[in-house]
Amino acid sequence: MPDDTTDEAALPPGVGLDVAVDGEGFPADERRRLFLRQIADELRGDSSESRQLAAILYRVSDLYDPDEDTSPEEIYLNTRNIMQVKANGGLDR
Repeated sequence: MPDDTTDEAALPPGVGLDVAVDGEGFPADERRRLFLRQIADELRGDSSESRQLAAILYRVSDLYDPDEDTSPEEIYLNTRNIMQVKANGGLDR
C-alpha cells in the first residue's frame, strides 16, 4: 500500500507496490549476483551516468543476496529518487 512518499501511479506498467514477485521474493543466487556485479564493474567509468548505472546494477544484485532485504519496488523507488535529484541539479544546488 502506498505511503505519503510513494506515487504508485508513477510506477511503470505492471509494477505495483503490493505485488509479490513470486510469492516469496527472490531466491538466493550467488552466481547471478556475481554476474550482475561483474557487469556493473565493467560499465563503471568516469561519467556520472556510468557510475549511476553501475550502482543500479549493484542494487539489483542485492535481490539475489540472502543477507540483503530489498525488493524490486524499493530498488525502483530508490533509483527514481536518484534520477530526480540528478535532474534537479544534484544535492549541492
